Amino acid sequence: MSVLRRAKTWEISESEEETDAETKLVLNTSQAVTTKVSTDSKEDPSSDRECKPSSATKSETSQTSALPPPPRPHGSGTPSPARKRRTKEEIEADREKARERREERERQRAVRAREKEERRREQQRRREAAENLKSLRPENCLRCLTVCVDPALLQQDGSDILLDTLAAFEWRISIESQQLPNSVTWTRDLPQQGDDGIGSVEEEHVVLVLGLTDFMDMVVSVKTMLDSDGEETGVGSFLSPLLECLNRDAKKVVTLLVTDSQPDYSGTGAFGVQAKQGMENMDIEEVLVYLQLCKNISLVFLDGWQEVTNHVCAVTKALSKRPFKLLTERAELPFCVDGSWASGARVERDGSGLIQVWSKQIQQLNRVSPAVASSVTAAYPSPQLLLQAYQSLESEEERKGLLAGLVVKSGGKERRIGPEISARVYRCFTAQNPQLVLD
Repeated sequence: MSVLRRAKTWEISESEEETDAETKLVLNTSQAVTTKVSTDSKEDPSSDRECKPSSATKSETSQTSALPPPPRPHGSGTPSPARKRRTKEEIEADREKARERREERERQRAVRAREKEERRREQQRRREAAENLKSLRPENCLRCLTVCVDPALLQQDGSDILLDTLAAFEWRISIESQQLPNSVTWTRDLPQQGDDGIGSVEEEHVVLVLGLTDFMDMVVSVKTMLDSDGEETGVGSFLSPLLECLNRDAKKVVTLLVTDSQPDYSGTGAFGVQAKQGMENMDIEEVLVYLQLCKNISLVFLDGWQEVTNHVCAVTKALSKRPFKLLTERAELPFCVDGSWASGARVERDGSGLIQVWSKQIQQLNRVSPAVASSVTAAYPSPQLLLQAYQSLESEEERKGLLAGLVVKSGGKERRIGPEISARVYRCFTAQNPQLVLD
């Protein structure tokens, strides 16, 4: 082990000597200052007493300055700047501005209230239109129809088929006396519009069920009336109320259903009893033409009550579909249906869509498919460019075969347009003869 030995001599560097010298100088200076202060205090003992009151005075002065100044008496001290008094014109101008602001707020409030009321009315109008459209649908309109049957019609044999069928469909039936005996009419319920609103309206269609004998009596009466230059006096029992009904309401559409209910005339029809009535075929045809053209009365011959029931049901369903059809056919051109197949192309203001019109124009030629038209329009995006291409060629043969080499892609296969279609397109755009047959 090494033994630590204490150094016998200390080496003092020059920096340590300088530090000790500076420390001694500071101590000597502080002692001199202390000695001078103590000497001054011994020479003038009253100075201490004089300093104390001065410090107290300073504290009092600071406290006094911290307190708020006492109020000045009226008219004394420095006067404050007087408030500028507004003139009468300025007051009136301020009142006018306030009134204008108030009127503007009232006007804006009225505009907002009016817009709110308009929105409410528009919503109410749309709601009513939607409800009206819903009520006009056939399934809903069918619930508003009532089939009115004359009681005299139910006295015939087989009429129970009509009542049973109507009850099976759960349609509303009303058995009440009609203006025309042995007739069937329809009424439609309308939405109530207050206390004075119309509850229901009568449809213009009327079905009159007659036997073959009653029908031939009517034919004889009409023939007699025609022979007497249209005099309606002395007509038959069925024709008289019918003519009165038509004269009262010319919009009525009457359909005569002639049933072969009597076994003597079964299967013979109207022309089978002409010998019994002393009439010829031309006479009966003349009567039928008069009823249909002059009185708007159509005639249908049926075998029995089952066919009568089918006819009444068909008319009922047609009447239920009529309001909705009238609503949907209000368009100016109802036969022009919107769709991609309607051979039309929409052209915008910026010109987009003209390429589709150009393609449709080429497709008007016979045996020109959409793929061929697309190839032509891709090579020549407008008719003017195609005409310029024709004019740049010198010979007629080159012009006819200009489009023959264009590639047509359809169904994953490629083919050429060919000289035939190319020649027809050329003749279509350059021919001067309007009678020229292109194909």
